Amino acid sequence: MSTTAPQATPQQLAIARKAVISSSIGAALEWFDIIVYATFATTIAKLFYPESNGSFALILTFATFAISYLIRPLGGMILGSYADRKGRKKALTLTLMLMMLGTLIMAVAPTYAMVGVWGALIILLSRLIQGFSAGGEFGTATAFLIESAPHKKAFYASWQVAAQGVSMLLASGFGYVLTTQLSQEALESWGWRVPFFVGLLIGPVGLYIRARLEETEEFISTTKSKSPLGELFSQHYGRLLAGSAAVGVATISVYMILYMPTFAVKNLNIPADAAFLGGVVAGVITLVTVPMIGHLADRVGPAKVMTWAAVGALVLAWPLFKLMTSNPSIPVMVLVIALLGVIMSFYFGPLPALISALFPAAIRGSGISVTYNVGVTLLGGIAPLVLTWLLSITGSLETPSLYYMAIAVISLVGLAFIRLRYKLR
Repeated sequence: MSTTAPQATPQQLAIARKAVISSSIGAALEWFDIIVYATFATTIAKLFYPESNGSFALILTFATFAISYLIRPLGGMILGSYADRKGRKKALTLTLMLMMLGTLIMAVAPTYAMVGVWGALIILLSRLIQGFSAGGEFGTATAFLIESAPHKKAFYASWQVAAQGVSMLLASGFGYVLTTQLSQEALESWGWRVPFFVGLLIGPVGLYIRARLEETEEFISTTKSKSPLGELFSQHYGRLLAGSAAVGVATISVYMILYMPTFAVKNLNIPADAAFLGGVVAGVITLVTVPMIGHLADRVGPAKVMTWAAVGALVLAWPLFKLMTSNPSIPVMVLVIALLGVIMSFYFGPLPALISALFPAAIRGSGISVTYNVGVTLLGGIAPLVLTWLLSITGSLETPSLYYMAIAVISLVGLAFIRLRYKLR
């Protein structure tokens, strides 16, 4: 990243703004769906796994959540390769259509009381479709943003992360309103479906915008790879591994924030409606701070900013959980989630620009998609399942912090390789 940004023409800036909007809509729908599912995990567990006890039903619910992440790398490989061969625009349109389908199936899924175990299989299908499409969304959208940006690439790419802040805010807001304004019977009957139907409204707008995008000049002028995946795995394997490790703190911070309401309600006796306030706070922090952190990353380098944040995660994880478990109250919970939101923003904001810099344009869609989704699947997507299981067998409420610290160490190792071996700052 150059510290002196070149002048951009009005046309280039218009293209960059359109890229931000189109990419942000996809990111918002992806994460809104994910966050709503995590937000209503206890309700979904009761409706789709009623014959299991509370803890095991919740484990089954998060297991379905985790399985959707196992298919993400496959989606990343297929859709990322498609983006490298056929174009970013076509891939972005396809991923959004698949995401809408996954969300629709979740919104209309019949419960156990209606169709028995078929209900659980239907939501599994929904999560698999959503996971597959999400596997290609981040990499393709990031490549499109980076290639559309005339300058300040970390800033423009960070808006995809900022859109996740909007999703956190809206999903947590829905959770708060629905749990406080509806009876338990109404919430379980139809209320939990409302956010999924609302999420579907985002899709047509995104499709309309994406249908009118122009392919990036960098992609058009690049000599296409005959086998993007073959080139990625044979020539850039080290970059893929280092990048996947570097994804760790970003993804574990997100899922720790998503997991926190369930953790607080089940283990700390925090009222369910109050638990959503933390998500609202984290959403606002992400939306407001991430673009500013993108500016900072353009000046000093994404890897440097992310290293600071990873050290912060490693140092603060145990004290934050100890504070919350020792003082289980609404203000303390909101404070802890807010601080996790700050760590996430400083780490996740520069991540798209860093990963994109690891790969040449000819395999950028595949490189980003596979790298990001391997990291998300192994280090973040299974986190709610692992944390719920660890708590059930250890009984220690500080267990999540140890998992968080372990992921921070892995990310610091990945960042060290990126900075020292691949000379990215």
